[in-house]
Amino acid sequence: MPTSTVKPIPDGMHTITPHLVCKGASDAIAFYIKAFNAVEHSRLPGPDGTVMHAMLGIGDSTLMLGEEFENCGHRSPLALKGSPVTLHLYVNDVDASFAQAVEAGAKVIMPVTDMFWGDRYGQVEDPFGHRWSLATHMRDLSPEQIREGMAASMPQQ
Repeated sequence: MPTSTVKPIPDGMHTITPHLVCKGASDAIAFYIKAFNAVEHSRLPGPDGTVMHAMLGIGDSTLMLGEEFENCGHRSPLALKGSPVTLHLYVNDVDASFAQAVEAGAKVIMPVTDMFWGDRYGQVEDPFGHRWSLATHMRDLSPEQIREGMAASMPQQ
């Protein structure tokens, strides 16, 4: 049997890759470029100018996305009235990156704040219904310090 030189996980890919469904995938690509400095790697056009599949790079990670096709079971967070998933971005300067996302049209869900686990952290929702958390790691803490910080940050009853 001949040996294959094809890698089971292509170069540049990670074990887990988010794959988003967006109503208005072309607009979503433009938004991610503006908000998160995404780089478009590929786009497979579909009917009527839709995007069947696209691959973007954000930092060292890949993001796949495609158009909402409800008749095929591909529904966006807008059709579902929300999503239980949050995409997390570690960035060098969370305040600047957060401001860039908001300027591009993201809605503030949680303003950037110093968190008990050592990150400076905030959350936005993009115009396509996907939630994003952005963070810059500020302090290395032990599990015990994180537990103590969480206990101290919880409302007292």
